[in-house]
Amino acid sequence: MIWSVFVKSLKEQLRNYWILLLTLSLAPFFVFVYYLINETEQIQFDVLIYNMDTTESDSVVVNYGKDFLSFGQTFIQNTPHVPLTIKSVFDRNSGLQQLYDGSADVLLILPGNFSALISSDLSVAPRMEIVGNISSTSYLVGAVWMGEITNQFMLEYTGRTALYEIQETGLGASGIVSEFERWMPGMLILSVIMLMFSATIAIITEVDQKTIQRLKLAPIRSWQFLTGVGAVQVLVGIVSLGLTFLAASMLGFENRGCLCLFALICLLATLSMIAFSLLLAGLTKSVTEVLVVGNFPLFLFMFFSGAAFPIEVEPWFRIGGYGISWQSLLSPAPAIQALQKVSILGLGFQDILPELTALVLTTGLYSILGLLVFQRKHLRTN
Repeated sequence: MIWSVFVKSLKEQLRNYWILLLTLSLAPFFVFVYYLINETEQIQFDVLIYNMDTTESDSVVVNYGKDFLSFGQTFIQNTPHVPLTIKSVFDRNSGLQQLYDGSADVLLILPGNFSALISSDLSVAPRMEIVGNISSTSYLVGAVWMGEITNQFMLEYTGRTALYEIQETGLGASGIVSEFERWMPGMLILSVIMLMFSATIAIITEVDQKTIQRLKLAPIRSWQFLTGVGAVQVLVGIVSLGLTFLAASMLGFENRGCLCLFALICLLATLSMIAFSLLLAGLTKSVTEVLVVGNFPLFLFMFFSGAAFPIEVEPWFRIGGYGISWQSLLSPAPAIQALQKVSILGLGFQDILPELTALVLTTGLYSILGLLVFQRKHLRTN
């Protein structure tokens, strides 16, 4: 019985080739779009330096401000992964104007007595002014890096030793992955989210074409029918994930964790979306309704689970270290978190167990609600 439903559903899926094409192609298309965005908008923070320092000593002009500028540029060249550019401006107003029009992120102003204070015993610290939009992330990153450059400059030019030394250690491959790679776990789950239309239409077509009446009279149970249809959608999901993963890999994405865990997360995410599709099919009665009503949960899953762009939600409470919030009810959210831990941080099964548990529980919730609603609305015999 299940095999017969599987073959029938597969044929129906191939007939609806536009829906199949949309399901398979949208996520790989977004992979290429995000790649182009990443390539055309490489993260770079622009710092301006206004040097007011002109200190005369024994008829010789000493200007440590100029040395500061060249020191900063050399520091950037010799330090990997510093996303800064440094250039000088000749007055405060031109620097402020560049901050206002967005062509620069930070303005550092060196005082007129900068050289004099450095040449002295530094009983009075140089008072440098840093200007920028404090609410901007670009300002914060630029200001932090300029603080480090200033600290290194003062140590070298005053001959003092550092009070402390920090060794930075990134989690997993977080220090070497690109922004593009950080987006890819969400893009992979987006290919699963697109199953919502494909799976729901595959189920609701039986209702729309009235063939559900034959199934009610046939010696087949509802779970057998739904298993046969669901198996085809699992196959579609595997193909969609494979195409998305291939596109991402071609453009530089690399899975740095266990491939089996990676596949397990994707499979559970696929099952969860098929289960949700059953719930959506129980709430609609035609393909037209699916295409209209389905847009709301589609965008809800895309934009609030973290698939289209990262989103962080303050948890209501925690269970075993896992934060519970309204986002936890969206099964793509724990799937994306688990993929990020595996593919970027290289973590193992125990580390993603909370996310897997949340994914299984939401899938079970979708399945139970979907079966009850679909059975009540479409499979009851009067």
